[in-house]
Amino acid sequence: MSGFRLIVSIVFALVTVSHCHKWPPKTKVLHIGGIFPINGTEGWQGGMACQPSAMMALDDVNSRFDLLPGYKLKLHWNDSECEPGLGALVMYDLLYKPPQKLMLLAGCSTVCTTVAEAAKMWNLVVLSYGASSPALSNRQRFPTLFRTHPSATVHNPTRVKILQNFGWSRIAILQQAEEVFISTVEDLETRCRESGIEIVTRQSFLNDPSESVRNLRRQDARIIVGLFYVVAARRVLCEMYKQGLYGSSYVWFFIGWYEDNWYEANLSQEKIECTREQMKEAAEGHLTTEALNWNQDNQKTISGMTVEDYRKRLNNELLKNGHDVNIRFPDGYQEAPLAYDAVWAVALALNRTMHRLAERGRSLDDFTYNDAISAGEIYSAMNATQFLGVSGTVAFSSKGDRIAWTLIEQMINGQYNKVGYYDTQTDNLTWLAEARWINGKIPQDRTIIIDKLRTVSFGLFVTMSLVSSVGIAAAIGLIIFNVVYREQKLIELSQPACNNVMLVGIVLLLSSVILLGMDGDTVPVVHFPVVCQLRAWLLCLGFTLAFGAMFSKVWRVHRKMKEKKSRTQSAKAKVDWVLVGLSCIDVIILTIWAIVDPQMRMVENFQLENPTDTEKDIKIRPSMEHCESKHQNIWLGVVYGYKGLLLIFGLFLAYETRSMKVRSINDSRYVGMSIYNVVVLCLITAPVSLVISSQADASFAFVTAALAFCCFISMALIFLPKVVEVVRNPDRPGDGDDETDQTVSKEEEERYRKLQQENEQLQQLIASREHKLKLLNQRLLERNASANVNGVTANPAVVSPSNNASTNVSTPVMSGPARTTTIHLPPAKKNR
Repeated sequence: MSGFRLIVSIVFALVTVSHCHKWPPKTKVLHIGGIFPINGTEGWQGGMACQPSAMMALDDVNSRFDLLPGYKLKLHWNDSECEPGLGALVMYDLLYKPPQKLMLLAGCSTVCTTVAEAAKMWNLVVLSYGASSPALSNRQRFPTLFRTHPSATVHNPTRVKILQNFGWSRIAILQQAEEVFISTVEDLETRCRESGIEIVTRQSFLNDPSESVRNLRRQDARIIVGLFYVVAARRVLCEMYKQGLYGSSYVWFFIGWYEDNWYEANLSQEKIECTREQMKEAAEGHLTTEALNWNQDNQKTISGMTVEDYRKRLNNELLKNGHDVNIRFPDGYQEAPLAYDAVWAVALALNRTMHRLAERGRSLDDFTYNDAISAGEIYSAMNATQFLGVSGTVAFSSKGDRIAWTLIEQMINGQYNKVGYYDTQTDNLTWLAEARWINGKIPQDRTIIIDKLRTVSFGLFVTMSLVSSVGIAAAIGLIIFNVVYREQKLIELSQPACNNVMLVGIVLLLSSVILLGMDGDTVPVVHFPVVCQLRAWLLCLGFTLAFGAMFSKVWRVHRKMKEKKSRTQSAKAKVDWVLVGLSCIDVIILTIWAIVDPQMRMVENFQLENPTDTEKDIKIRPSMEHCESKHQNIWLGVVYGYKGLLLIFGLFLAYETRSMKVRSINDSRYVGMSIYNVVVLCLITAPVSLVISSQADASFAFVTAALAFCCFISMALIFLPKVVEVVRNPDRPGDGDDETDQTVSKEEEERYRKLQQENEQLQQLIASREHKLKLLNQRLLERNASANVNGVTANPAVVSPSNNASTNVSTPVMSGPARTTTIHLPPAKKNR
């Protein structure tokens, strides 16, 4: 009973004190301006929820008689549509139309940038409830700006911490070309660089993100940070689906202040070319980082409400304004507590300023746009403001930024799930639940690249090595053949020394086949430059000796043909200066090349290929080894240039001497045919080898096959007839000791052949006429015999062939009146 009386006494005392202390009625009005983005089509239209929330706060502040006693706040606001030009117009309209405003509320980073930069000219403090641009933290540019909305840079330490937690060291950035996102990316790049995280590409867009998203795919971006407003986010998400940049291999970081169902809202109005199902599929698994805009504790705030009480009131206000929160929350719903607390921060700062001015004998009623003293007091009061609001603890840093924790969420099955918090001040990352990944494994930050060296297959290498070995053995055998049978005229008159030089060149060329097949599987990397040098020396010298010997032969034939026409005779040279000169050129070029710019091992990488035996995120990067120097093209141009001229000149000489026969070079025709063979194969091999150079087996097979074929054909054309003849007639004597050259042209040979045919025809004609004469003589004899039998005396006459122009055969039959028979024979042509 005594306890009950005590409680009653305390309540009575409190009521008595309350009635004794009467607060003055709120008869005066303090005016503040408000700029809300509501009806725009681009950017952030958070005013849809923030404006009703601010009006709720205004009612709650005005209902507190102990706050701003004698005054009530009135908010004059207009829509900026998140357009900086329209925002500036709204600001000027608020400032130049009475009454004067003590402070300004603003949202949307682009509008706040314009408003806050101009407000200092009117000594106005600006409080932003919805601007995250890091640029707004610049106190020299925005000296009177405060924000209940945390800066966008508050997300960057969280993003870096998440990247490090999952072991991701390679990311890409996709941003909208707005100052808020540009400043955020610059801060993120700095933090990533300090943490050893590589930014593989940074793509930006203004309205259409299609090309930027395609570039992300080209750069093989897997972990992508996206910074853009929600309207652009829907376009990006649709393009992600089209390009296939989603699923188990990709992780996207989006901004956390989008509404929960942002990915499926306004698709038809914004002409998004993806269905809701496609958008949901593309959004699955992405992460968001968001400053905590809602108090996480269900305790009473400065307004006397808990967060749940506030949520219910806000939902009712939004329903009254035509927003069905049961279907979709309006833009700015997540930032609504920030607008609510912004009005409370304004009220508390003005309340503190009112008392400070009263000590100076001034009041808020005396404020003008030129009153720097009152503006300074308002700034100081705002800087010292701290309270528990529906968005959490409200406090400002020295830059005017809100100090807040960061919430990490992940979309799973179309719903955002809280997975962790991050406290920037203590660098503490707290996981509430494990992140869930498609296929149950953490995505990689890059495609695993496996380098695969394209080498010549072992079977092909062995086959071509055996073929070249057979060719080398054949060439050595032919050299021995030339030495053994050098006394035979057939060999002696074929320039055996020149033939031996050609065979040495063929041996060098066929030896290079083995070197061309050596690669990283058979030769250590440190020894590869030696193989490169040997390839160049063997190919160049082998070609010069083999083709140079053929060239020397046709050059001699051509020279002898010129000597016959001019009826001069040159001295017989004991040294083949043509071969010596060509070999010296090769040695000089190769020596300078090896000293000045030696060939080294270079690896050429090709396009990535998909493996056929695994489903892992792996790509095969084929590569090939090449021998290259710094100025490879110049050296190849020099070598190919002079050898090309040699080929052309050799081809010309072979054509010019095609009909010539020289006794001292009895195989000149076969040499000419070999030159044709070499030129044709060189013209085919050079361009084709360039086309198929990226295919190790095909390139090696084609080049070595052409090389071997050329060598075998040349040996067969020049030496096979000699071998066959020597085998058939091993003891055939020589053709005499006369070594005088007899040069016969093709025209003379053709004339000789025609004369032979004509002679044969004439001989047949003479034989036919002699046969006719024989028959005629036989008839005359028979007639004479018949006349003798009948008693008639006759003078027989015998007809014989004559070399006169015409032959007359006269036969007297009887001595009476003469009757003569005359036979006229046509003249016969002389046998030529």
